[in-house]
Amino acid sequence: MPRLIRIDWPDTGLPDLPPDLTLAECRARLAAVRRAMLARGQTALVIYGDREHAANLHWLTGFDPRFEEAVLVVTAQDALLLAGNECLPYTGISPLVGAGDVRTGLCSSLSLPSQPRPGRRLSDWLAEAVPAGAAVGMVGWKWFDPAEVDDPAQALSVPSFLADPVRKIAASVVDATDLFMHPGHGLRARVGAEDIARLEFANQLAARALTRMTFALREGMTDFDAYRAAQVEGLPMGCHSTFATGARADQGLSGPTGQVLRRGSPLSFNICHWGSNICRSGWLAFGADDLPAGARDYLEVFAGPYVAAMSDWCALMQPGVAGGEVWSAMQQALPFDRFGLFLNPGHLIGLDEWMSSPIYEGSTEPLASGMALQMDVIPGNAVYASTRMEDGYVIADEALRADLAARFPAVAARCAARADFMRGVIGMDVPEALLPLADTCGIVAPWMLDPGQVIAL
Repeated sequence: MPRLIRIDWPDTGLPDLPPDLTLAECRARLAAVRRAMLARGQTALVIYGDREHAANLHWLTGFDPRFEEAVLVVTAQDALLLAGNECLPYTGISPLVGAGDVRTGLCSSLSLPSQPRPGRRLSDWLAEAVPAGAAVGMVGWKWFDPAEVDDPAQALSVPSFLADPVRKIAASVVDATDLFMHPGHGLRARVGAEDIARLEFANQLAARALTRMTFALREGMTDFDAYRAAQVEGLPMGCHSTFATGARADQGLSGPTGQVLRRGSPLSFNICHWGSNICRSGWLAFGADDLPAGARDYLEVFAGPYVAAMSDWCALMQPGVAGGEVWSAMQQALPFDRFGLFLNPGHLIGLDEWMSSPIYEGSTEPLASGMALQMDVIPGNAVYASTRMEDGYVIADEALRADLAARFPAVAARCAARADFMRGVIGMDVPEALLPLADTCGIVAPWMLDPGQVIAL
């Protein structure tokens, strides 16, 4: 049976800075993209990115457009990165640009409205970079299924001002976004030791900020005061920080709006850096007596069973387990009529908060070593509100764990310590293959005004 214990939350400290993306990594990724492109019979890839949808472009080049758009054209022998007025100098952050493997060009149409428009038009750049009559794969930020659109191959998640001129040049243009993002074969869907070190740094910074905010919560403070206490440390955000309580309690994606924290109100909040989203939900309370009368069995019938289900989730996070098996296990452990699970119970995470997921009804996609996953299982109930244990993990087989330990021993040791805490203190079933990336992993504090009380099994 779930129970409450009083503990000090784990604190492994601030990790050392992770390694920057190297030229060797970028060259290996560019070579992999070219192999995948040619294997599909495509002679060019056109990759689109903007402020919100920069993950594919950044993964390949180390460059992301800041408040502008960017386009990368890749062929077997050439790569051209087009950026706007203000982002063009920033392309130098890319190791590929610095080494001359990717050339750059100013395309002012990718800039903000009313700025100067010197130089060549986008259509002129594309006519130079995309071979006439080519078979082109277009990479946007999501792909579509046959149930959604009549012709998924022609449904491009890029602006028409890019798609239209490419279609005039090429013999064929088809969506190729899955080449990067698909949970089974996407090039971004597996990470190595360097990526794990970077992910752990982002997850730990987000977790530390969320922990500071949690322990600062006081009745009568505003949500602005609470968020200020997080002391967010400056890494780019993967999504808007949320803080939903009071009149905004049912609007989970709301940020701070000046709501006053009242005892007996539900609360949910998150800190999301690239590669991480640390989120918690519970009640502004010291104990069950502070809750509305109908919700006072929250611990026994809602939050406790949720923690037990997350233990089951962890146990399934091993190479070879079918995603559909995870989906079915969560539906059984957390029945819809009480817990209201709608979204996938877990998904891949990258620079984008949600890349894709192998976990869905009927999925035969196997979980695999190198998958970076978000424990993102979101219950909701009109009486009990919600609870949450949303953190990042990596599935790592013995070979990947050995590589991590050899190259980043401190990262491997922190992940092992967190797994030991989850097993020994919380009582969760954490396999050796699952690497917890943040000190918050395993912690659910149902009473947010007394967060030293956490649920154990």
